[in-house]
Amino acid sequence: MKETIKIESEYSSSPYRTPDGAPADIVIFTITSAGRQSAKKSLPSRELQVLLIQRKKWPFEGLWALPGGFCDPTESIRACAERELLEETGVANIHLEYFNAYSAPGRDPRGWMISHAFFALVNESVLASRKAADDAADVKLVPVSEALDMKLAFDHGTILRDALEEIRWRMLTTTIAKEFLPTEFTISELYQVIETVVPEFEEKNFIRKITSTQSRKGILEEARDRNGEIKTSNRYSQRAAKLYRFTDRQPRLSIYS
Repeated sequence: MKETIKIESEYSSSPYRTPDGAPADIVIFTITSAGRQSAKKSLPSRELQVLLIQRKKWPFEGLWALPGGFCDPTESIRACAERELLEETGVANIHLEYFNAYSAPGRDPRGWMISHAFFALVNESVLASRKAADDAADVKLVPVSEALDMKLAFDHGTILRDALEEIRWRMLTTTIAKEFLPTEFTISELYQVIETVVPEFEEKNFIRKITSTQSRKGILEEARDRNGEIKTSNRYSQRAAKLYRFTDRQPRLSIYS
């Protein structure tokens, strides 16, 4: 049987149904920090929060949702995510990570919409200038524990849960914790940041494992002064604690080691 070769002029997309839109949804997490009202020195109170907008148009008018919107034919999905985030919240210059597509039938009452989701875990200072604009009536940071119980627009509750699993995995397998710590920090501060994102995290031998286990050794180093003496701090404790800093080394972990 002779193979039929179709040339460009003969091709037609008419036999195929195309989606009614290709939106991008963006999950922006941050860790907020506040001092405790206590006579004793203690670590600040930290909380994982997510950026939400309040919709001002149908569908789901008045409900809270993730920032996002429709992609134009002249831009990529990533460019769409960056533009929509800026237009709806005033937030820009964030490194977004793509993590999933959502295409369940009926997820959007406007038609067949395949949404592409991005996430980021950023320092609170990056979101300081946030403001509602475009299709958003309001924008605010919401504790993740609270957002998970809210009735969010579309399937944004599902997207939020999936993104949460992604950042928890990143917190345990990368050095992203450095975004929420000063250059020099105590082990207690590092532990608290990890625990804020991964509440079930518990490691009794954390100091030993993070500083001596072969697969992790070299990720942290002791902070030293000009004379080579180890630096300490009692900013959050009565007794001085040793200070550490992240090196440029990235962890190389294996399921077999």
